[in-house]
Amino acid sequence: METSRINDPDTPPCGPAVGCDVVTVPARQGLEAIDILRRGPKDAVGPVLHDDGGDTLGFLVPPGTAAAWDVPGSTCTRTDGRGLRLAPEPPVEGSDWLLPPGEADLATDPAVLREALDEAARMIRAADSCR
Repeated sequence: METSRINDPDTPPCGPAVGCDVVTVPARQGLEAIDILRRGPKDAVGPVLHDDGGDTLGFLVPPGTAAAWDVPGSTCTRTDGRGLRLAPEPPVEGSDWLLPPGEADLATDPAVLREALDEAARMIRAADSCR
């Protein structure tokens, strides 16, 4: 498994041997971001987890992303290759795959995800201001 459209050769790929970091966002913003990413290049969005309560989504990103992640309203959890592994079954109890590995083979490029989350936040603010 490799990342999509990532240009940094020092960023390791996300996959079974190295694990992935996870960017967690509110479900509404995450679903908007998925729509934005799916309108882009074919491999713009990788595997995505959702919690059973439906409150958050978790985007799998390359390991090391957490060190520089600073998007307001989201968190990035570092796994250092020790926890999250890509498998058909959800890696965390109380979660499930929204976009499972196999259907979404590439980890999401953190720069592309950042842009999509920013655009999603702007769309949500605009929609909420019309109420």
